[in-house]
Amino acid sequence: MKLSNLFKGALATAAIALSVGAAQAEYPEKPVNFIVPWPPGDLEDVLTRMIADDFQKEYGVAAAVVNKPGGGGGPFPGAIEVANAPADGYTVGSFVIGVPVVGHQIDIPPLTPAKFDPLGIFLTYPFVIATSADAPYSSMAELAEHAKSNDVALGHFGDVLTPTQVTKAFAVNAGFSWGSDAAFDALDCNTLASGDADVINTTLQLILPCLDQVKVLVSITDERIALVPDAPTIGELDDSLNIALWNGLFVTKDTPQDVREKIIAVAQKTVMSDRAQAVAKETGALVYWQGADESATRVAADIDTIARIGELLQ
Repeated sequence: MKLSNLFKGALATAAIALSVGAAQAEYPEKPVNFIVPWPPGDLEDVLTRMIADDFQKEYGVAAAVVNKPGGGGGPFPGAIEVANAPADGYTVGSFVIGVPVVGHQIDIPPLTPAKFDPLGIFLTYPFVIATSADAPYSSMAELAEHAKSNDVALGHFGDVLTPTQVTKAFAVNAGFSWGSDAAFDALDCNTLASGDADVINTTLQLILPCLDQVKVLVSITDERIALVPDAPTIGELDDSLNIALWNGLFVTKDTPQDVREKIIAVAQKTVMSDRAQAVAKETGALVYWQGADESATRVAADIDTIARIGELLQ
């Protein structure tokens, strides 16, 4: 009887030990998905794929980018999937500013900032405001003066996009109105050459082929773009509009710190690698690593800036 009890006790102890061991299994032990809520091919997708590849090499588990597009103005189904995922680090969001900053403001409740924590921000898209080389203005101040007595047509990628909002808010603060504006699928050298728009809000890589035929008036970025160093940032011209279109990695709030640190360690190394920095040099994008605390501060500041812009454009 005593031997039987001892045997049962030993089995129970072993079961408990196995249970604890399973609960404390070291992350990662199964595939990790990096969710990009946009189609493949753009800068955030390229860089996130680099991060996923390096994560797989570092930890020996499958890591993949999963593209789940859902429209530039929402509802961001890929982001909602991250919001509803377990807080275990196996579902990581690669989000532009529109998800954690704007999502809840356009009535997508799961995208409340209280749901996510940034691991880090790693990309600023090289958005610029540009015009033809022969335009009668060479700065935003000169453009403002010209637009007060002339119709100036603005081309952009859509009203919901942060750089478009900034461009329109700048006009309000500078005391002028755009004569007209329209959204385009592509905004490149041909848009200006054809006269479809007088000024375009676009990314620098789309006008690199004709950079000697355009004037870049301002960049909507954190820092000046190395390929057009004479163009000031929007924050230099109007501090109240100091915001950019960025992309970062996000996890749900209760994700353990040790799990976060493993993702961060790989991502930070990846974006500072030669191959990631080559993307920056080729496109004008800013590729860097901004840590979790600084990124959280930036998100909070951008929420305030977006709210201020919204009031200006009402």
